[in-house]
Amino acid sequence: MTPKTPIYSLSLNARATLDLHSLNNEGGEGNQIQTRMVNIVGQDRQLHNVNAISGDMYKHIHAEHLFRIASERGGLPLCAGCQTFNANRINADADFIQRTKGKSDAATLDELLQTCALDDAHGILITEGGRSLPRKSVIEFGWVVGVPGSVETDSYFHVKYASERSEGKRGEDRESTASSGANLGQAIFHRPASSGIYAAVSHIELARIGFNDITQTYAIDEQQRAIRARAVLEALLYTFLETRGAMRSAQAPHLVNLEGVLTVSAAPVPAPTVSPLNDGYIGQIEQTVGMLNRINGDVVSSYNFDSTAVLANIVADLLETTSPYALRYTSGA
Repeated sequence: MTPKTPIYSLSLNARATLDLHSLNNEGGEGNQIQTRMVNIVGQDRQLHNVNAISGDMYKHIHAEHLFRIASERGGLPLCAGCQTFNANRINADADFIQRTKGKSDAATLDELLQTCALDDAHGILITEGGRSLPRKSVIEFGWVVGVPGSVETDSYFHVKYASERSEGKRGEDRESTASSGANLGQAIFHRPASSGIYAAVSHIELARIGFNDITQTYAIDEQQRAIRARAVLEALLYTFLETRGAMRSAQAPHLVNLEGVLTVSAAPVPAPTVSPLNDGYIGQIEQTVGMLNRINGDVVSSYNFDSTAVLANIVADLLETTSPYALRYTSGA
């Protein structure tokens, strides 16, 4: 059997063309939904106010895809909280909290890593039982930010559909609204839709899957680490293929294109990333890969893609030919 190439870390740097989406909003003011805007410095070194989707949103999307994979296929343990996709996760697992009572932080972290693949990958702060014990996420997402000059947000007028429009029916609706406070009339509202090119960055430290940062040892075996790494990479692909978020029932985004570069390191070297807000990000990443390989030997690879199909093929190859890197240092070393 051909030995698999280890992955220490992986970075995704991409430009996604999304049309007519409203995935992430600030809230509502009156009958107007306010879209999320951020201030950034562009490659021209000028400030720009652009539409953006928070990294929290993308991290939640990845967690949901990972949850589905773990629930449907088996082989990946989930704590009682994560089995129902509870936002409190392992803090909602009464049995875990009870059996770790009085244990050291190191032993509790071992128990967490063995109990739940989702908390292992996405991190958690254990606060139940009077603790404040963090598990740092192995997955990072940046804001998905509109490229200045390439994104626009408009507001569109909507009314609630009413099958009966007679004066008598409208009168009944007004009377019902006045007496009960229920929203039965023709509600007028304005809903945003954004279209443009968005810069996305994500980083995964595959070597830390199952790794106890206190004891500096692995709490799970190599086979379980490999299963978790595969699920994490697969969920990353699905995160960009099916970008979940607000208002998808009637305003699902049009993913026109996804292009960029995936970088992978096979040793304790960061998989390089440069923001796709920079037009020359692919060239800069390729040059950085070359310099890192000059310093460390051929341990960093880059894979360019210009469509979702090419990215899916790259991820499929990685799933077949790689395994998570095993850190060699321990507390007893």
